[in-house]
Amino acid sequence: MTETKALGSFLRDRRSRLDPATFGFSGRRRTPGLRREEVAQRANICPTWYTWLEQGRGGAPSPDVLNRIANGLMLTEPEREHLFMLGLGRPPEVRFRAAEGISPRLQRLIDTLEASPALVRTAAWDIVAWNRAATVVLTDYDRLAPVDRNILRLLFCNPAIRQHQHDWDAMARFVVGAFRADAVRAGATTEIAELVDELSKASPEFEALWRENEVSSLGEGTKRLKHPVLGDIELEYSGFAVDGRPDLSLVVYNPVHPTVAHRIRTLAQ
Repeated sequence: MTETKALGSFLRDRRSRLDPATFGFSGRRRTPGLRREEVAQRANICPTWYTWLEQGRGGAPSPDVLNRIANGLMLTEPEREHLFMLGLGRPPEVRFRAAEGISPRLQRLIDTLEASPALVRTAAWDIVAWNRAATVVLTDYDRLAPVDRNILRLLFCNPAIRQHQHDWDAMARFVVGAFRADAVRAGATTEIAELVDELSKASPEFEALWRENEVSSLGEGTKRLKHPVLGDIELEYSGFAVDGRPDLSLVVYNPVHPTVAHRIRTLAQ
């Protein structure tokens, strides 16, 4: 089956699943779902053009047309992505969403990592979830106001966090570059403008680094900390995407030395 035929089949299938009464459409119907002209009306596109798409004709639709159709058919985010892959051979541009927390299932997952600090952060680097090991090793996020649970604010505006870094200058440079890349990737350039302005006023060091326009990737690497109880520790970190939430990232820190892992597990109990 060609992609154009697959696109038409997908549109017909999703159109047939919608209840006309939900959208105020009435009249006797030979088949279930909305009519083609009704979908076109909801998507604010030409009925003929929509018909051609279902029939595998008319060429490649524009991203705007696909977004309108996705809204008209009330597609879920995975369905919208699939529509773009069929219509254009690529996923849609990421649409930034403000922090909404995480699912209970993801929280339960990171809670199982008893010796490995784990964080879930947004594209603006707001921390929206963490496990007990993160509280023990990194900081007690429960004691912070939600607005202060931001990695950039902590790194540049919290003296205690700063003094725990082995090489603050290198860490700060790397974090700013990764933060910039994440924000652009998630389509959050406009949304982070206020945060960038705030940090630039609060920290000349942040302002200087931001002006350098460096870009880096979190990926994976090693982090060294001067911990008040555990002493000097070394952690390997890895970053992971959260499926279905392009605005969220999971970061897991694994202790390099088994003895440190054992002590973290003990403190986290």
